[in-house]
Formats: sequence, C-alpha cells, structure tokens
Amino acid sequence: MATKKKMLQAAAGNATGGAGLDITDVFSTYLYESAGTSSQGNLIQNGVDLTEEGSLIWTKSRGASRDNYLVSRESSSSSVKSLISNSTSSASSGSYFAYQSNGYNLPTFPDSATGTASTTSGEDFVSWTFRKAPKFFTCLTYTGTGPGSAANEQQVSHDLGAKPGIVIIKRTNATGDWWVFTDVIDGSNDYGYLNQTAAFGATGNNVATDSVFSVGGVLNTSGATYVAYLFANNNGDGEFGPDGDQDIIKCGSVTSNSNGQIPFEDLGFEPQWIITKRTDGTSDWIIHDVMRGWGYNTASANSVAEALRANTSGAESGGSTAYSITPTGFYSNANFGANRSFIYIAIRRGPLSPPESGTEVFDVDTSGVASPWFDSGFPVDMAFWRQLTADNTQISSRMTGTGRLYTNLTSSEGSGSAFKWDYMDGWYDGGINSSYSWMWKRAPGFCDIVAYTGDSPGGVGVQTVSHNLGVAPEMIWYKRRDGTGGWGVLVTALGTAESGGIEYGQGAYLNETSAFAASGWWGSPYVAPTATEFTVRGSTPNASGGDYIAYLFASLPGISKVGSYSGNGSGSGQNIDCGFTTGARFIVLKQANNTSNWLVFDTLRGITVGNDPYLKLDVTDAETTNPIVDPYSSGFKLQSTIFNASGDDYIFYAIA
Repeated sequence: MATKKKMLQAAAGNATGGAGLDITDVFSTYLYESAGTSSQGNLIQNGVDLTEEGSLIWTKSRGASRDNYLVSRESSSSSVKSLISNSTSSASSGSYFAYQSNGYNLPTFPDSATGTASTTSGEDFVSWTFRKAPKFFTCLTYTGTGPGSAANEQQVSHDLGAKPGIVIIKRTNATGDWWVFTDVIDGSNDYGYLNQTAAFGATGNNVATDSVFSVGGVLNTSGATYVAYLFANNNGDGEFGPDGDQDIIKCGSVTSNSNGQIPFEDLGFEPQWIITKRTDGTSDWIIHDVMRGWGYNTASANSVAEALRANTSGAESGGSTAYSITPTGFYSNANFGANRSFIYIAIRRGPLSPPESGTEVFDVDTSGVASPWFDSGFPVDMAFWRQLTADNTQISSRMTGTGRLYTNLTSSEGSGSAFKWDYMDGWYDGGINSSYSWMWKRAPGFCDIVAYTGDSPGGVGVQTVSHNLGVAPEMIWYKRRDGTGGWGVLVTALGTAESGGIEYGQGAYLNETSAFAASGWWGSPYVAPTATEFTVRGSTPNASGGDYIAYLFASLPGISKVGSYSGNGSGSGQNIDCGFTTGARFIVLKQANNTSNWLVFDTLRGITVGNDPYLKLDVTDAETTNPIVDPYSSGFKLQSTIFNASGDDYIFYAIA
C-alpha cells in the first residue's frame, strides 16, 4: 500500500477509532531466520508502523526450545517492558528493538530475561506484532495502590475504546504469574494463568468497562508495577477497513459436543491467528497462525497446524490440524473430549483493501538454489509449478498445506514434501532446473481460495459456500481433493445457456479441451456468484463428505481482468483492452465454443512480437512456440487468426 494512503488511513484511525486502518496496519505474523549475532541484526519489515504508537512484539523460536519473549511499550516514548510468558520472572531492562515505520530491527534475540544472546545463525523464528489501535489492542502500565488485599481495588483507565474481551496482567518489578481475565466464558469474570496449564477459576476482580478495569489483591500491591495487555472483542462494532465497518478481532469461548468435536464458531471473518486454552481442565495455551501452517483439515492430512505454546519454551510441533479454517470462522472434527470448554482470541486474515499493483499479488519465477526456491516478494497463497519439458502442472495452496493437485489430471490430492509456504517472500523447499512457478497472493477484488466440504445427499443437493473475495467472482475453478474428479470451471462473462427450458451457467473442465456448455454445477437454474457466496450443486462439485478446493478470480481495475472476446478473423489480429496501464504479464486463453487447450503465457518466458512460448494446463506437452499474442500497452494483442477465428468465442484471464 502506498505510504501516502497509509498515512491518511492512520490519521482517520486516530480520529475515529479504527476507521480506515487495515489489519495489516496493526497486526503481523512475520517469519525470519536469526542472524545469530548483534552485529548482524534482524530487520523485520512487516509493514506495521511502530514509530507513533505503543505495541507488543511477541517472538518465539520455532525450531529450538527457547522462551516466549514479549516486548511492549505503552507509547512511542515510554520505557520498554521485556517479559517471558512461560516464566514468572520480572521484567528485564534494555532497548532491544529499533522501532521503524515499517517494522523494527532486532539486534539479537535474548533467550531469557537476562538478555543473553545465544541464538544460532539461521535459526527459525516467528514474530507476532500487535500495534495499539482503538477496538483492537492496547497495552499500558500502572502502579499498585495496595495494601494488596482483595478489599482494596483500583480502577485503571485504558484507551481500548471498547470493553476488553480478554485482559492479561503481569507484575514487572517482581516475580508473579501472568493473570488472564475474561467474561466471555459464561458471563462471569473468569480467570486463568498464561504461564500455566491449570483450569480457570472464578473471581470478582477485574470488572472491565470500555474505559476502566478493576484490579485488587496481588494485582494491586502498593508500589508494585504492572503491565496489562487488553484485547478487544469486536461484535459487529469494529471500525476497520476502507469503510470503517469491519471486525478484525474476536474473543470468545466454545464447548465441544458429545463427540468431542468443536462445532462451527462463526467469527464473521476468516482467522489468520488464534490462541486457545481449555478452561474447565488442564491444557497448554496453543498458538496457530497461517504463516507457519494452519489450513483446512482433510482425511489426507495434507493440512497441518504448526503449534507453539505460550506457557512453555518448547519448539514448534506439527501434525494434523485440530481446527479447520473457514471463510467465516473455524471448527474441529477432532476429539477433544465431550462437553469441554475452550477460550480463544482470533485475529482476522488480511488485507481488507485491494492491492494497488499487480506486483503486490502476482509473480513468476524460475527455480533457484536456496529456499524459497521461487521468489515472489510477498507471502504466496497459491502457486502453479512445472518444468518446461513434458510434465504435469502441479497446483497447491497455503490453505491445503503440502497437498498438491494436477491441473491436467482428475486424480485425488497427493502430498509433496517440498511444498512449503512458511516464507515471507516465496515458497517451495527444493527445486529442479528449468522449472517455473506462477504465484498468487489472496487479496480483495483479485483472488481468493476456499476449502469446503460437500454436503449433497443423493448427489443433487445445493450448497452455498462463503468466500472473502469481496466482489462477485468472474471465474471459479474447483477440484475434489479426496477423490477423483475433473476441474470444473465457471466464467461468468460467457453468460448462461438454456437446456430443457432451464438457464444454466456455462462450465468446462480445466483438465480437458472440451468447450464450455450448460452445466448444473452452479444451480439448476443457475445461481450467480455474489460478493460473499457462490453456489455448488450435485455430486461433481458437492459430493456429500467430499473435500474440495475452489480458486476464485475477479477483474480488479488496472491489475487483473477476466473476460471474453469474439474472434474477428483478421490476419492483423485484434487488441484486447484489459484496462491496464502496462501490458499483461500473464495470460490464460481458451476457446469457449469449441475444443482447445488452455494456454498459458507470461513475460518471464516471453510475450513478444513474433513467436511466443506457451504451456498447456490440460496436458503434459512441453513448452511450444507460436505467433499467438503480442505486447499491448493496456492488455495484450492477438497476432493473427490463431485464437482469433471469425465467429468463435474465447475466454481469457490476464494479470498486469
């Protein structure tokens, strides 16, 4: 996002709560490798401006047994509080971070409150940054008024701008537990300890409002100093996003059913980060985030949740995910035990605003020699991968973890050990010479990815699937993951076709050359996709219990275009105006009213005057060259009558 636009949004946010602020302005999960020494440093460019507001930066080693290291400051000019969530130790002194307008610089990583640096160069870390913002998060310090008995309470003012859903308090000048207070469990002011596995108890302390919270007892010892972290609980009253009306954080509780499963928890948004804890029994405080790996669980177990724990120093542990993400919340089919209560803080996936350039959300790269093997400049959410020789085109996504499918095959999903997504600027952990990858980032108005489970009894049922594209998708690809089946494609630019007196959407298979034709996959009669939902029908896209992945694409002015055109039969070709200010970097072409391959062009391999190299998504053919497309300033040009025959219709997908 442009700096000027961010400054305007921040100004709006300061004036009217969170209005104008994006989730990317106030929260970040950032993965990095330690430089190992203070002289080398770690520059964490996470896009969060930490120069004007207070913040909490929570850092944890992923591969080694090291402490959860929390560094916070109440304001940009206040002193820093450095604490360890898995320890009762007091706060340490030291600056540690150099706060910047796009993140921070970490000279070294202390693995204890003493500040001793003992990391290994190349060691993997995760950093979670929470910037202060109304109705999202705030942190503050206070001094106890004592004498420390329950009868002596203090009202502490806060600037969260809303009643907090969860309050975490830690004494800083002496040892003490990390107290966690909430009223989201059953309406009472329940409490637990962030540094312990113990069950929650009930207390009358810490009554919170939108301006104060109460402390007493050991949390109000005379002369003692404390730090408090307050997390908002948006409930339709969030003030974020371009229109200042979106929720980005939710604090709540869920109870497992009689089968031990967690029923669907409707957050109203798709989460990117969550911390959970059982409250009626012992358990760890588990942290998941999508950057390290957290997606949609299937029987094939290709989705994994890499877990870290706030109450221990243990390294990251993987395995089949306990929770599955949906476009509007989460649930779990795992067995947690019947009728057990859990508390959570969940943070929304971003961004909330559309990208401003194609390079923010799409790139093509050749294989390198170090991880990530394909570089993008942004966190990758979906990618194609293949060699230029005869080969399958593999497709995978962050949502499906190591799971991979083939655009030219109907086979079920397999697992690729090299399909790794935990990089800030690319993907893949292994390579083959002369291989290429085409990479997408999910963003409003551009593209979205949805995993869903079919629910069609008897193979005729209709399901409405939620999505977060923010606009009506103009092209949808879907594929069953846990069984065989073709790649169904809808392109709305083709309109509908009538069959038997019923209007249907027009569908084709990505893995075939067949023409588009009337299809009941999207309802009978057709139900057009909306800005929040699309419809699937029948056993092909909605088999009962089947696991599916859907890729949604839209036209975003100046960045992407999904459309159709009619051939003019001219030997001099025709210009396809996509509304770009620069020519298309990526093009997919398919004849709509007759058989043809699905052709892929890109500027890395060459979109030039004359012969152009292209690949085919529906077959394993090696790269071929033909004079099909030329550069054109606002899109692309068809060179001749190839994919431009008079009377024929074509569909295209282009990215600037």
